[in-house]
Amino acid sequence: MSFFTIQWKKDGIEILDQRLLPAVERYITLKNPAQVVDAIKTLAIRGAPAIGVAAAMGAALGARHIRAGTTKEFLSDFDGIVSFIASARPTAKNLFWALDRMKRRAHGEIGGAGDIIVALEAEALAIYDEDIRTNEAIGRHGRDLVSDGDTVLTHCNAGALATAGYGTALGVIRAAVSSGKRIAVIAAETRPLLQGSRLTVWELMADGIDVTLITDGMAGYCFKEGLIDKVITGADRIAANGDTANKIGTYAVSVLAKEHRVPFYIAAPCSTIDTKTATGSGIPIEQRHPDEVRSFMGVQSAPPGVAVKNPAFDVTPAANIAGIITERGVIRQPYTKNIPMIVGDDD
Repeated sequence: MSFFTIQWKKDGIEILDQRLLPAVERYITLKNPAQVVDAIKTLAIRGAPAIGVAAAMGAALGARHIRAGTTKEFLSDFDGIVSFIASARPTAKNLFWALDRMKRRAHGEIGGAGDIIVALEAEALAIYDEDIRTNEAIGRHGRDLVSDGDTVLTHCNAGALATAGYGTALGVIRAAVSSGKRIAVIAAETRPLLQGSRLTVWELMADGIDVTLITDGMAGYCFKEGLIDKVITGADRIAANGDTANKIGTYAVSVLAKEHRVPFYIAAPCSTIDTKTATGSGIPIEQRHPDEVRSFMGVQSAPPGVAVKNPAFDVTPAANIAGIITERGVIRQPYTKNIPMIVGDDD
């Protein structure tokens, strides 16, 4: 691809600053865990899989700077770094999954602080590499669900920018196009931060994939006019029963898809599935700053001080989801029975 989302460097973590796209393509280097947390909170890097990779690299980066006399003290300090990074955002399961994996690697390593640091850097790079392979596998499993000539609606950005590379929902589209199918995409703008228009459209145009941008409010029109054949979105957390949290507005799209009998699919790695959360009602929903709705890119678009609701995510009920496309295959209903068969009883 002509860009990368995140890379491990000797002096830190280099990321593409997604706050500036599509106007400016700028890479920044994060040199400590505090900068990693700030990048996640401010959406310089976003998307559940990418957040997980950034968190893992941030933990490894933080371990480099620990000054402790004993291995026990080192591990205690490292656990503090992990807890700090975990505070960045509450909804994306991959953040906590990646940090738990880093913590297990640190505590399971035999040796002193130097050995643990080396192991942690290796683990972070393994998470990065695995994410790309996982996305490619999701694409392979999902491409057969998309027919030649289909128009696919997607909401928010679940592409290479939301992952270490290739993408989940957009990975399915990329795989279908690579297999020779003629696929068109309708991208919803995704208010309030326009991840669809700023990021998804930018990615697809860079790949030469046919894409049309609509406002979020136009989705109903497109369904009624028969312009949409499939819906594929990503996910930030999937409960044990298949209820799925994704960018705010996804639930409304799923209702429209169900009403118009259009298949609605989720594309996400197994690491996004939270088997410890029984239903969507248990998924924490991040509430973001009101100014994200009152203004955009520093330009005021509403009266100052107006009351605002700004949940970053909503939950699509499992009943509205035709299938969950993972790297291990497509999970179908009943999800409570079939999710454990794919991911096991414990994520």
